[in-house]
Amino acid sequence: MTVSALSYQQLYSTCDLDFLSFETTRDLEDLNQPLGQEQAIKAINFGISMDSYGYNLFCIGSEGTGKSSLVRQILTKAAKKRKTPDDWCYVYNFKTPYKPAAFRMPAGKAKVFAKAVDKLIEEIRVALPAVFDGDEYKTQLKTIEDAFHDQKTKYFDEIQKNTTGKNVSVLRMPVGLVVAPTKDGDVLSPEAFEKLSEEEQQEVLAELNAAQEELENAVHDIPKWEKEQREQTQELNERFASLAIKHLIDTLKKRYRHNKSVTAFLRNMYDDIIENVDMFLEEEDEQAQAQMPVDEEQAMPALSKKSDGFFRRYKVNVLVNHSEKNGAPLIFLDHPILTNLIGRIDRQQQYGALITDFNMIKAGALHEANGGFLVIEAKDLLNQTSSWDALKRALRSKKITMDPPSTDGMMTTILEPEAIPLDIKVVLLGEPDLYYMLAENDPDFTELFKVEVNFLPYMEKTKENLSKYARLIATQARRNQLRPLQKSAVARLLEHASRLAEDSQKLTAHIASISDLIREANYCAMTDGKSPEITRAHVERAIAAKIKRSDRIQERMNEQILRGSILIDTNGSVVGQINGLAVLEFGQMAFGKPSRITCLTRMGSGDVIDIEREVDLGGPLHTKGVLILSSFLASRFSQNAPLSMEATLVFEQSYGEVDGDSASSTELYAMLSALSNVPIRQNLAVTGSVNQFGQIQAIGGVNEKIEGFFDICRLRGLTGKQGVLIPKTNVVNLMLRQDVVDACKEGKFHIYPVSTIDEGIEILTGIPAGKRDAEGNYPENSINGKVQARLNQFLAQNLEYRRQAHLPPKSRI
Repeated sequence: MTVSALSYQQLYSTCDLDFLSFETTRDLEDLNQPLGQEQAIKAINFGISMDSYGYNLFCIGSEGTGKSSLVRQILTKAAKKRKTPDDWCYVYNFKTPYKPAAFRMPAGKAKVFAKAVDKLIEEIRVALPAVFDGDEYKTQLKTIEDAFHDQKTKYFDEIQKNTTGKNVSVLRMPVGLVVAPTKDGDVLSPEAFEKLSEEEQQEVLAELNAAQEELENAVHDIPKWEKEQREQTQELNERFASLAIKHLIDTLKKRYRHNKSVTAFLRNMYDDIIENVDMFLEEEDEQAQAQMPVDEEQAMPALSKKSDGFFRRYKVNVLVNHSEKNGAPLIFLDHPILTNLIGRIDRQQQYGALITDFNMIKAGALHEANGGFLVIEAKDLLNQTSSWDALKRALRSKKITMDPPSTDGMMTTILEPEAIPLDIKVVLLGEPDLYYMLAENDPDFTELFKVEVNFLPYMEKTKENLSKYARLIATQARRNQLRPLQKSAVARLLEHASRLAEDSQKLTAHIASISDLIREANYCAMTDGKSPEITRAHVERAIAAKIKRSDRIQERMNEQILRGSILIDTNGSVVGQINGLAVLEFGQMAFGKPSRITCLTRMGSGDVIDIEREVDLGGPLHTKGVLILSSFLASRFSQNAPLSMEATLVFEQSYGEVDGDSASSTELYAMLSALSNVPIRQNLAVTGSVNQFGQIQAIGGVNEKIEGFFDICRLRGLTGKQGVLIPKTNVVNLMLRQDVVDACKEGKFHIYPVSTIDEGIEILTGIPAGKRDAEGNYPENSINGKVQARLNQFLAQNLEYRRQAHLPPKSRI
């Protein structure tokens, strides 16, 4: 069962680009198509083609995988093929003023219509005063007024004749008819009345009361005549106003006769103008006031431009204007607060109150993207709870409803704009954890976002993808005005792409990382000053510099190990002690760190005590791995008898939480060493998880773990005996640093791929693991044989202990 160390060729997969005929990226064409992500592209095309309810998209992928750029690329192309949606307007609701009316118009026509309405009102504001200032209107108005005046005069003369006596007379005054006392035809003054005798005063008062009563009975028809005059005047005004404006409005109605909403608005506007003709005529008075001398004007009360405020009702608020668009809109909403999403209703403070009208309604992203596509970062949207709720409400109802703004305790006018029908595709971009959190906790989410678009973090390392990746590198260099890259530099970037993918047969889809590396390599070439092109050496320097900028913590930990503050042995052999490997991540930096794991065993009842778990420092995955160890031991060595041992496992000098099962095989090796009393080589480190059958399983971060132990060995001096045991299934993930590969090539360091616990324990101890014979026994000098013997000894001692427990105390040994 001998396992050989891996050859240096297996530790790093070089990128052969001989199948591509280019010397530098100058010779490569730009890449104008998506790189990889074929499944994501299919899902996006499916989602945007489905017109049914709820087929909005959620694009799942890590930052830097090109979600946003690929979505933009596909949606831009799709938007150009679609029809440009209608414009939307808000206008004054003449029947219910606090509920502005919305209507749609063909793309680009709303702005034209708004200007036409403004021009119409300007013409009406000129035409109406001109008509009412004309001779014909004045003549007919004077006829009505004269007729009323004559009728009233005749009636007053008759009243005066009927109500006048020897002591009273009916006088016509500016305020109307007045009954006054007289004597000899002259009106008595109050002083003259007081000089009359009491009998004469009583007689005059009696006649006054009688005349007053008669007068009141006689004038009851006057209000009716005044009403008739007002109606005649109103009818005259409407007739002349209609003559002045009807042909103007009819001309506009004819232009938009196919739009029922527009013609209805114009019809209502006509009725309102006729009803409010006086507001148009008041402008002449205001103009006359404006022409008054300064001192006379200052003596007048301060007036706001009442007419201007009134005429706002006849404007058209163009909410959405597509006059400059060709195709469906595509909106990327970067700051999805509620007002940016569904729009807002602005207000102005005036005299201690907040004033608003339909002209102050502003569009949101839903309005702008209506008929097209809206793209939002999911985390930004969910940070705005009200926005998330409003978006769901709009998608469910297929309407954009604008909520009235808060009043902040002030008096305000409230508007309830008419809801606008919504036809939109919403695309959310987010991390996988966010998607699964929403799917589990928000019942509306899966109903409204039925299309899951997965952006994989890697792609296959095929010739086609290598060719496209090389063109992408060339495209990035040209777009960012960087130096061209030599073929060897492109190959090194692609090798680094495999390292980032943690797989020698794949390439990372995190394009942002590769783009950053190109820029940093260009900087190295620029500071070098010798080459007009980026070489492989420049890429190597950029990678090393990036690591160096972030390795402060790693250097500090290595220093502690070298000083002996953190105990890690790289030589000798120790029973029950082994070097485990872990990966630490700080920001963008990830590195491997060796840890000492120890195990002590004794007679017991089959418990494996995980000290990390006992003090709440062990995570659930680590606890699971420890429980697997108990199952493995019981299955292999104690199928027919109780497991009469107790073991304690601990990560020495560990002061934080330990989680993951990648050290479970390491812990099992330490336990087998403690049980067999056979020492483990300390010049080796181990990583890998184990199952109940003793099979070694793949783990993550294999490159960083190997390099972490290699760095300690290199700093202490390579002996040619040091190395790392890794799962055999992780060989495909190896993309090690060049110094590690060189050391392995020279035989100074070794990487051992193991697939079972038995293979690993043989390398670690130098003693065969041993196979069970036909009778179920292991060879005496094998690791398994020694473990079996020790467990049998524990069992015998346990049985003897129990037997003696029933004996009298003086009889016990």
